[in-house]
Amino acid sequence: MRLPLALSLFVAIFAAAMPAHAQLEVDINGGVAQPMPIAIPGMATPSVQNTPAGDTASLGQRVADIVTNDLKNSGLFNPLPKSALQTVSQAQTNAPDFMFWTQSGAQALVQGFVQLNGDGSLTVACYLFDVLAKTELTRNGFIVQPSQWRQAAHKCSDMVYTRLTGEGPYFNSRVVYVSETGPKTNRTKRLAIMDQDGANHRFITNGQTIVLTPRFAPDRQTLVYMSYTGQRPRVYVYDVGSGKQRLVVDQPNMTFAPRFSPDGRFIVFSMAVGGNTDLYRVPSGGGRAERLTTSPGIDTGASYSPDGSKIVFESDRSGTQQLYVMNADGSNQNRISFGGGRYATPVWSPRGDLIAFTRIGGGFAVGVMGVNGSGEKILTNGWQDEGPSWSPNGRVIMFFRTGQGSGKADLWSVDLTGVNERPVPTPLDGSDPAWGPLLP
Repeated sequence: MRLPLALSLFVAIFAAAMPAHAQLEVDINGGVAQPMPIAIPGMATPSVQNTPAGDTASLGQRVADIVTNDLKNSGLFNPLPKSALQTVSQAQTNAPDFMFWTQSGAQALVQGFVQLNGDGSLTVACYLFDVLAKTELTRNGFIVQPSQWRQAAHKCSDMVYTRLTGEGPYFNSRVVYVSETGPKTNRTKRLAIMDQDGANHRFITNGQTIVLTPRFAPDRQTLVYMSYTGQRPRVYVYDVGSGKQRLVVDQPNMTFAPRFSPDGRFIVFSMAVGGNTDLYRVPSGGGRAERLTTSPGIDTGASYSPDGSKIVFESDRSGTQQLYVMNADGSNQNRISFGGGRYATPVWSPRGDLIAFTRIGGGFAVGVMGVNGSGEKILTNGWQDEGPSWSPNGRVIMFFRTGQGSGKADLWSVDLTGVNERPVPTPLDGSDPAWGPLLP
């Protein structure tokens, strides 16, 4: 049964008059309310110094802009407009003007500074304050090279988000996806990688062959995907740093839909042999492929549980596409989807409590269910939404949406409430997103 999408977020504010343990926080599982008003002025600087990424004053404003966008895009926060902010001096970074910020309507305040160090590195300091209680909640400093200033800004966002929601971080991460161009009947598909907010975008394949289903390894530097190199659809591993790729299984059969195990030791994939498609796993460094399923039909779309003990996959063994869970060695296979329509592209949540999927029937929609199939909930209602991928904290799902009749796809994200849905910027059309682990 489709659950209502009109769910929202309850913001619980505890003032200084409350007991000492009662602090500013966002209750993401409560009732209906507005996002938390939060002030994020430009970061100060002890002295304006030039760096390869720009001077420290301009970097301070750009860091604040990224934190503003991250928190706004989460749907949990309502950053004040720049016209409602004041310039913060270096002396005020750890001693805010609480009277001003109280009058601004902000309930939380994020400020800090950007400093050039003697060795050429940058210190990006980030402070979070409870405006009503007039107290500091947390602080952190990130020492990075100038080229990594955006990463420091995302870490600041993660610090704020984690402290105020109790959820894990996810802003300092990357996404790999399939970038698409060309007419509906002849699409050019290239692998592309970018930060989760669309920045630092670059292509990593040239589009001479079709590529599909890229997936990150736990090491964040390796990808596995299917390529039609030589007109033969097979699974490859790609090293993001060196640009080198290698074939996973040297077989004449079609191999596809690969994914790493959580410890990176194995790659699970589908292989078509003699008119039947089954799941196999192979050591990620190469070796003999081990067959995991033997039922007639098509078994594909495998995804490991976070502890690596189980695998969820899709199969048409019952006559229609449905979801099944089995032990990682292929034993104890059980169907878990029993709602209306067909089910595809299952992905286990990093938390281990949910499985995201595509439901097909009267259109394509992205939803979630418990690992035993209970509590099914549809999150999107576009014409063709599919291919979910979890954020590192298991709170947000990225997917791709294809326009009716156009064949053009774009990346979108939605959180577990189903309310905060937004497009993810890419320079061209995009499909098959895979959200990578947190960056160090």
